[in-house]
Amino acid sequence: MQCLTPSGLDARLGEEISRAERHGTQLSCLLIVIDNLDALAGEYGGELHEQALGYVADALRRELRRFDRIGRPSDQELAIVLPGADGPRGEMVARRVLDRVRAIKVEAAGTRSALLVSVGLAAWRDGSDAKDLLSRARAAARRANGDDVPPPAGHAAPQGAQGAPGTLGAPGTLGAQGTQGAPGAQGTPAGGAGA
Repeated sequence: MQCLTPSGLDARLGEEISRAERHGTQLSCLLIVIDNLDALAGEYGGELHEQALGYVADALRRELRRFDRIGRPSDQELAIVLPGADGPRGEMVARRVLDRVRAIKVEAAGTRSALLVSVGLAAWRDGSDAKDLLSRARAAARRANGDDVPPPAGHAAPQGAQGAPGTLGAPGTLGAQGTQGAPGAQGTPAGGAGA
């Protein structure tokens, strides 16, 4: 299964929002931002950028349900569409994702580098669209990274969303940050068999 393109991600979020509205079900969007991806690619070569995102996406697929979808809203981000997941269930997925990404290191030119990752989660609210949902997840990831980003208009700031590595915020919108790693193969991101 390939990552959804930005337009494919928008379409999938739109479909899932329509389904949630019709059936009264939950929906969450989890955003993973690899904060140091450009720096690593600049240091070790541009192909590392695509390799790292592809590897992380493949690793995350093993942590998800068969109907969850991964897309690439931008060059440094992966978004996970979580149909049927409310805030607390989304947080459980976010914790698994964060743990999995922490196990990945990039090895290039004999040097291992941890991926610096921020995670943001937003639960769908009646009346919000795909753009709003992704925007709230992105804002939560930025707050997790320590950026002073005000919440989108009409939304209260989540409690505990900013800060310490591995911490998760309040249901509805969540932010978490973390780094760690496991050994890998030369020139590619890797989690190895034990990761």
